[in-house]
Amino acid sequence: MVNEKVLTVSLEEFGLSKYEAQAYVTLISKGSVSAGELAYHSEIPRTKVYPTLLKLESKKLVIISKSKPIMCTAIAPEDAFDEIIHEQINKVNAMNTLISNLKKTSEESRKSRGSEERRYFHMSANKIVAQLQTMIEGSKSSIKIMTDQWGFGLLAECKEQLLAVLRRNLDIKVLVTSAQIGSDAFRAIPDGVEIRASEISQNCFIFDETELLMINSDNGKGAIFSSTEILGINQERMFSNIWKNAMKTKALADMSKTEAQEICKIIKMVNESGLSHILSVSMISKKPELEIFKMLEKNGISLRARSLEGIIEIIDAVMQITCSGHVNFEANTKSITVESKLNSGHSLPWVSILDGCLQNQGYKTRTIYQNNSSKGEKVHIKISKN
Repeated sequence: MVNEKVLTVSLEEFGLSKYEAQAYVTLISKGSVSAGELAYHSEIPRTKVYPTLLKLESKKLVIISKSKPIMCTAIAPEDAFDEIIHEQINKVNAMNTLISNLKKTSEESRKSRGSEERRYFHMSANKIVAQLQTMIEGSKSSIKIMTDQWGFGLLAECKEQLLAVLRRNLDIKVLVTSAQIGSDAFRAIPDGVEIRASEISQNCFIFDETELLMINSDNGKGAIFSSTEILGINQERMFSNIWKNAMKTKALADMSKTEAQEICKIIKMVNESGLSHILSVSMISKKPELEIFKMLEKNGISLRARSLEGIIEIIDAVMQITCSGHVNFEANTKSITVESKLNSGHSLPWVSILDGCLQNQGYKTRTIYQNNSSKGEKVHIKISKN
């Protein structure tokens, strides 16, 4: 026999009160009984029986006689609950239809926006660092970052987390503005994180190519996106394009900020007009090397007071950054070798600057240029004192 307590609890889930459920189950099991008998068998207080019966009658679950003593009879379950069951079925069907329509509207909205974001929510400024640290720790394959001064400062506060993921051999690449090279934040970033410099105007952190954290440097607030669609693809493509042409900074890691910034300025200037300047002045000047040397001075970069070793150190760093090359000074043979992994004249502007510095310090120079299509180019500068 079915447990009456189980039936009572089940009826409560249909919206009946505890007393209403007890009364109905008792009437089903006992048949027609008086109000007094119902109170006895259902364990409902006598003062509550009649109000309970009236409520059940209004719900069309019982019939109350007009005779005295009052007799009450339960409506058969298949008749009493048929309407309720159909009402519940209609509600479920309506809910399914609503969910389908909402889903369709959501999909159409995402398509009209051009992206399908699975999650998007804002972060207050005081929670950004903790969130950034959590996302770094949770990365599994790669972290790619584009930051301005504000974002780079936040990244510097994540040194421990960066060290932890570097021990898991994660690929971490960071793009910063050249003004940050040599700064305190720059020195706080651990070895193993590859940093390059370019013109960056946003703070975008890309984790595992799918999750993005973007930060507004004006107010410090952030937003997290979880996406494999348009937004993520566009940010990845933007990062890759900038990274390919960005300036390497490894050679500047041990320099002071002043030294590093000076080299960044020289590279920018020569990249913009160095080779074309050499070609143009070589047609009108007997010493084009001195002309490019003077060009630097006109733009606020003076190398006159530098020692030969100091100048070689600068050009060596420049060669590492611009063409994966080196500058070697061989004291025994009185020669300087400038090597570049790239050919087609990439080293010529830097050789000209070095040559100009040597001539300015009273050295005679003789330059020998070698070009190898597969190994790059090599320039030997033979020097002797006037």
